[in-house]
Amino acid sequence: EPNAPERITNPKAPSRIPNCSLISGILGTHAIELIPITRNVAQRKLRALNATFMLQTLVQYLNNEPFKSFIYNRQVDGILERGPVKRVSEFLISHQMGKVHVLSESARTAQDAANALGIQIGQIASSLIFRAPDGSPILIITSGRHRVDTDLVARNLGFTHLDRADANYVKELSGFSVGGVSPIGWATTIEHIYIDEALGSYDQIWAAAGHPHAVFPTTFEELKRVTSAIPLLVGD
Repeated sequence: EPNAPERITNPKAPSRIPNCSLISGILGTHAIELIPITRNVAQRKLRALNATFMLQTLVQYLNNEPFKSFIYNRQVDGILERGPVKRVSEFLISHQMGKVHVLSESARTAQDAANALGIQIGQIASSLIFRAPDGSPILIITSGRHRVDTDLVARNLGFTHLDRADANYVKELSGFSVGGVSPIGWATTIEHIYIDEALGSYDQIWAAAGHPHAVFPTTFEELKRVTSAIPLLVGD
């Protein structure tokens, strides 16, 4: 090498070996035009190329359908093993109802659930907990197509008003976190349960199953029967 002595004393001196390649393991068979480059620069460029290749490979792997299916199944298994979801699932089995379905998208709101299931928002049976003036809990299973008119409900029940329960009270009473409150499988027993008459307009309705990604199908009559809920006009 013409500048070998210089490279020994100065490792950063540019290499001028003709017909060499920076690509490891490839033997050049044709003359190529080389640009002088130091060893450190060459190593940095090679590392950058390797990193880019590895990133592209990883992206391709993550977008692979079998891999995505594997991850989804793991997520489903994890959700189905959660205590609140298992309580709902056990209730469904014991009452010979449907089964819990796990959604890839969150169903924290009625609109989220309807979008994920591809159904009308009115088919979503949301479980809302209120407190009567004496502090007793009231569960209202309402259609997602409207808000609960608390003044209307209070008048129909003979109360002066209704208060919406906070998240801590809901969790303590039902065993469910807000966003996944189910009308069945409660941790405690509740006496006052009402179901929105509007839910009777649909052949099938869906309710939360203890987790923002978990739901189950049912019907107005079936849900009324297993919860002993009283039909009630709760909104326009």
